Amino acid sequence: MPHAVVSERQRNRAKQLRQTMTHAETLLWRHLKANRIDGIGFRRQTPIKNYIADFVCFSANLIIELDGESHNFDERQKADERRDAFFISEGFRVLRFTNEQVMSNLEGVVEAIREATQVGASGSPPSPTLPHKGGGNGETDQRNLANTNKNRGMQP
Repeated sequence: MPHAVVSERQRNRAKQLRQTMTHAETLLWRHLKANRIDGIGFRRQTPIKNYIADFVCFSANLIIELDGESHNFDERQKADERRDAFFISEGFRVLRFTNEQVMSNLEGVVEAIREATQVGASGSPPSPTLPHKGGGNGETDQRNLANTNKNRGMQP
């Protein structure tokens, strides 16, 4: 994919975010880097116009976003919806996971990502459910599932 023009400020911010990744981002990155999921390449903290995506796979048009506790507030959720709408308008699908999901169910998150990267090849949507391994209050998981389904063009 050709490089888009990115401001020096945006490039520096992305570099800073790569150097200060959260524990959940670091754990997930260990599974995404070096084409470890079916040979699919991901980039981390990648500028895309005015936003910086946590993880992006250009070959599958897929963006992975991890949400910490700051995303539990209505204002932040609305900003996330605008951000997702932008990425979708650019031709990407967006998968959102909470840091808690990564920490408590890394294998399930990786499997959901693996399925999402295969959508282009098979033409069918991935399974809408993330295998659950305890933790979480269900409410946040349902919101994330609804957002994931919406981003995939599926009904809740």
